[in-house]
Amino acid sequence: MNITILGSGSWGSALAKVLSDNQHNVIIWGIDSQIVDEINQQHTNSRFLKDFELNKNVKATLDLEQALKKAEVLLFAVPTQAIRKVSQEVNNLLVKMERPPLIIHVSKGLEQKSHLRISQVIQEELTADLYNGLVVLSGPSHAEEVAREDLTSVTAASESLEAAETVQELFMNNYFRVYTNTDVIGVELGAALKNIIALGAGILNGLDYGDNAKAGLITRGLAEISRLGVRLGADPLTFLGLSGVGDLIVTCTSIHSRNWQAGNLLAKGLSVEEVTEEVQMVVEGIFTCLAAYELAQEYQVDMPITNGLYQVLYQGANVKEVVLQLMNRSGKQEASLAQHNEDITLEKGR
Repeated sequence: MNITILGSGSWGSALAKVLSDNQHNVIIWGIDSQIVDEINQQHTNSRFLKDFELNKNVKATLDLEQALKKAEVLLFAVPTQAIRKVSQEVNNLLVKMERPPLIIHVSKGLEQKSHLRISQVIQEELTADLYNGLVVLSGPSHAEEVAREDLTSVTAASESLEAAETVQELFMNNYFRVYTNTDVIGVELGAALKNIIALGAGILNGLDYGDNAKAGLITRGLAEISRLGVRLGADPLTFLGLSGVGDLIVTCTSIHSRNWQAGNLLAKGLSVEEVTEEVQMVVEGIFTCLAAYELAQEYQVDMPITNGLYQVLYQGANVKEVVLQLMNRSGKQEASLAQHNEDITLEKGR
């Protein structure tokens, strides 16, 4: 198939490799002329992926209209806060396309102020009859590891199972496995909210806490992700899958994670601005933390880890003091499965 990837960063480039390995025709659209020229001339993207080489038939362009011209599939791989603007630009060109394309997005975050999930933003900006289905591709998947063909498993989620199965078929090969899911809300929220917990994991590492602390953070982080997710309409079982606990584990335990890197630097005393400059890529967890904090306030969902990180990121709180504050909260009962199910019933009944 003819597939256009919108975004020339690490993840867009890694997925271009997967798709070209599967014999699809791939063109990457980017806004940086140096990266576009490097992809076309050297078949590499050294700014984002070292020791990586693309198939020579993968092309790149700065011209969005040219990129979309023959596309049967459009894959959004741009930062969350750029989704709306790029969607608007794409929508103006969809009328010129030969056929309505299938839309895929692989970004992980929530839009600022509106608190919308990425698929909701895309749906607001794209005219419904000009595209043929919308699928979220998400899961534990560092671009660096996909690029070197490490074994990777992800989820394709769509309200249309047929569309999800089409994406499954597009990507599946001997190193990239895809499962399907129809819980778009749960998959997108799991993908977005785990970045907040990954910031916390990096902070714990930077403060020299050990495995006990990190395991506790991941477990309780999953609990609050699930609470907010269920309140917003997700299936709780989704958070036990690849886009939930799977993505949470990989993002909280790997130096590849830019959110983990950012948390580690925060613990060493760098400001948010200094951290962003040091990481040199978008740290989605910083933006998502604000959106999630505001959602938790709006829906009255208890999210102590998110609240603590909000204090660090947006109120200048000391990271060590916030960690101690979390540990010294009043005692709680860890919910049993029966209590968990009861809570879910109450949430859905609100």
